[in-house]
Amino acid sequence: MRGRLIRGGSSKKKTVLLGGLKDHLKTIRRSRRIVFIGCGTSYNAALAARPILEELCGNSIARNTHCGVHINAGSEIGVASTKAYTSQIVVMAMVALAIGADTISTKQRREGIIESLLNLPGKIREVLKLDEEMKDLARSLISEQSLLMFGRGYNYATALEGALKVKEVALMHSEGMLAGEMKHGPLALVDENLPIVVIATRDQCFSKQQSVIQQLKARKGRLIVMCTEGDAAAVCGGSCRVIEVPQVVDCLQPVVNIVPLQLLAYHLTVLRGYNVDQPRNLAKSVTTE
Repeated sequence: MRGRLIRGGSSKKKTVLLGGLKDHLKTIRRSRRIVFIGCGTSYNAALAARPILEELCGNSIARNTHCGVHINAGSEIGVASTKAYTSQIVVMAMVALAIGADTISTKQRREGIIESLLNLPGKIREVLKLDEEMKDLARSLISEQSLLMFGRGYNYATALEGALKVKEVALMHSEGMLAGEMKHGPLALVDENLPIVVIATRDQCFSKQQSVIQQLKARKGRLIVMCTEGDAAAVCGGSCRVIEVPQVVDCLQPVVNIVPLQLLAYHLTVLRGYNVDQPRNLAKSVTTE
């Protein structure tokens, strides 16, 4: 984000500057659609970023444009990607801010997102302090065969990506699911043995996620709830395991929420005796269809 977020001056205007797009923004704004293309983690990042692009830019954008934006995240060392999810969400949010910069009706929303982007590195440092807590959680899950993750809204993609990381490196069956689909099949799996992660941080879907938690508790589900700092009592009432994370603006919350799940996948992998950097049967680049 360094050098791309502009805040200050006499007008205290908050803007985004993306060198790879600045000469093409007028063309992009006239386009009818935007198409994200990605696989695995990149697909999940695109899924997480899509709503904010639609909110700030509208549904009518895209066409092939000969320009791009580097994510500037450094090398990805391991086979299982971690930086791609967080960095691509941040970059796509900035792309949305840049394209939607000429829309007066979203000015307040854009400035709130820019402020949250500026504070994001500090929030990530905070959430990294959960490392020992995630290691302890991993110990309790080391012998499990399956893990479910429920998300909704922006954090449906987080559930998909968290489950993918556990699957890729810890070699444990894990599925990310849309919480709204719970009654259409997944509810039959719920018992006191199957661990279930529910992402219930503060956003427009919070009340619906509270309802999901209550339904799972009524069926004696083994719950692990990710919530906003200070919400533990509100979401669980002390009857389930809680992961508390700092709050950021809703469209960037997946960047914060994925970190504990990445740490969980890492510790599960190490505790189960697998190589976290070289998952079985996976390669750094995909060369076959």
